[in-house]
Amino acid sequence: MPLITFSNPAYKDKTVYAVAGSFTETVLKIAKTNQIPISFDCGNGECGSCAIRVKYIGDKAPMGYHLEEKEKVVLREHGKISKEDLETMIVDDLPSKWRLACQFIPRDEDIVVEYEAM
Repeated sequence: MPLITFSNPAYKDKTVYAVAGSFTETVLKIAKTNQIPISFDCGNGECGSCAIRVKYIGDKAPMGYHLEEKEKVVLREHGKISKEDLETMIVDDLPSKWRLACQFIPRDEDIVVEYEAM
């Protein structure tokens, strides 16, 4: 089971277990289940209010899913990623450090999620 540590300067860090191999447990859903106050408005990847910064920890190379087109557009509109960032991610086959909590489904790897609170 991967560990997700939720981090926000206004709150004490909280680490929770995520279900490895789940294809439905988004970071936002995990946060809600564990009473972690991540900001969000729409919950379906359209508004960008749930943008999170993801840091991969541990010895393994990051396995995070690559950004979907909707996520790319929203994160670019909010200035979280640039066209150059996207090109680098593709060339180097790296996941983005910025994600939308409502879209990002963690894999079997430990991560730190930096979030904005409600």
